[in-house]
Amino acid sequence: MFSVPQTCLGLVVFVGALVASAASNDAVSTWDFEISERYDWEVSKRYEPNWASLDKRPLPSWYDEAKIGIFLHWGVFSVPSYEGAWLWYWWKGPQPRLSIVEFMARNYKPDFTYGDFAPQFTAEFYQPARWADIFKASGAKYVVLTTKHHEGFCNWPTKYSWNWNSMDVGPKRDLVGDLVTALRDKGLKFGAYHSLFEFFHPLYLQDKKNNFTTQDFVRTKTLPELYELVNTYKPEVIWSDGDWEAPDTYWNSTEFLAWLYNDSPVKDVVVTNDRWGAGCTCHHGGYLTCQDKYNPKKKQNRKFEDSTTMDKYAWTHRRNMRLSDVHSMEQVVATIAEIVSCGGNLLINVGPTKDGVIIPIFEERLRQMGEWLGVNGEGIYKTRPWTFVNDSLTEDVWFTSKSSASRDTTVYAILLTWPTTSVLTLGRPSPTADTKVTLLGYSGEFKWAHHTGSGIDIALPKIPFNKLPCKWGWVFKLTMISN
Repeated sequence: MFSVPQTCLGLVVFVGALVASAASNDAVSTWDFEISERYDWEVSKRYEPNWASLDKRPLPSWYDEAKIGIFLHWGVFSVPSYEGAWLWYWWKGPQPRLSIVEFMARNYKPDFTYGDFAPQFTAEFYQPARWADIFKASGAKYVVLTTKHHEGFCNWPTKYSWNWNSMDVGPKRDLVGDLVTALRDKGLKFGAYHSLFEFFHPLYLQDKKNNFTTQDFVRTKTLPELYELVNTYKPEVIWSDGDWEAPDTYWNSTEFLAWLYNDSPVKDVVVTNDRWGAGCTCHHGGYLTCQDKYNPKKKQNRKFEDSTTMDKYAWTHRRNMRLSDVHSMEQVVATIAEIVSCGGNLLINVGPTKDGVIIPIFEERLRQMGEWLGVNGEGIYKTRPWTFVNDSLTEDVWFTSKSSASRDTTVYAILLTWPTTSVLTLGRPSPTADTKVTLLGYSGEFKWAHHTGSGIDIALPKIPFNKLPCKWGWVFKLTMISN
């Protein structure tokens, strides 16, 4: 059995689960600093290694237009596939969880170490082309893979994690590189999740003991890995995590980002999140995540992303997951509508098995998501938040918008519940004599009238259920309105 002695824990490192820094809504500043305004900053300008300069970088337009991404939590933690990616920490950390300690005692021999899981991370059924096919069919435009979580195991043949990477032990292959090739064959963009810290790495623990006045871990592990990832795989997204215990000055975050934006091979296309040091989350970076499963349900002034899970209770594959633990398509569609209406992207997570399989229930949900977006994508992709995010008279209605070259506004009303009457009343849109109302995926125009006071009454014909364009949410398109 492969095992990692205590003295070698610097070569082995961490389990994680996207623990985000807590955020407050008032910390979220400006989409009035909107993408259009951010492009006023000269593209050719070199960025200085400080937040005042870095935060002025325009967000590359592809990211805002994409709206939907897939998140993948995959690593050695996928072998026990129990509770989540923090199992190692909850088992051997300073405050162990009794349920985890008892689980390990019941199921593994007394001298079993976390490192003994690594050879069982086999990925023998891993077919990156099949994964890419599923992700393409989902309607997602980018995919973010955990290249390294808090356990420290690297899913690529790095030079900086000897015998604790996917080429040296376990799969014996470059999991990152194989997926990158498959994604780009499908026209999808690649994102690299990377944890700055590692649970039990001795150099990190020593730096922490020194109150982060030393940077041995950063200089020999964290930064070399980040530069290697960028130069080797050229990711369009750097999804940083594991930052919260130390300030950004310890991580040398601004120096890395200045290089990334100025001189890296992805300088013109890369986007970054906000997890670059204690106090940075929801304040600094390319876009804001604020906290895991961040769904503010009100319009945000700055671009944000909701990273959330298909499994309600974990980021990783769980062997004991029940069907009721998986979000329904009604819930998935509602989340898409809420997030995009408020100005965000949805990054929805599925956890592959240790064998390299996207389990059938996750595949079904992703393909259903693509089926819905295939009909209603016009009201999602490349849209902007409208003046109002939801309706004043009818519940479960969320709005997005587009503006034409003539500055005419098209509004998309996303209905999460089909009306029980023959009239759909919307209080927010102000129609004009030229207004047209259609339903995405359905032929013909709908008759309408001005609603008493304000708003619009849309007449609904008797449409048989099997003639509706989709099953879970419906998007009405309103053109030539006055607001």
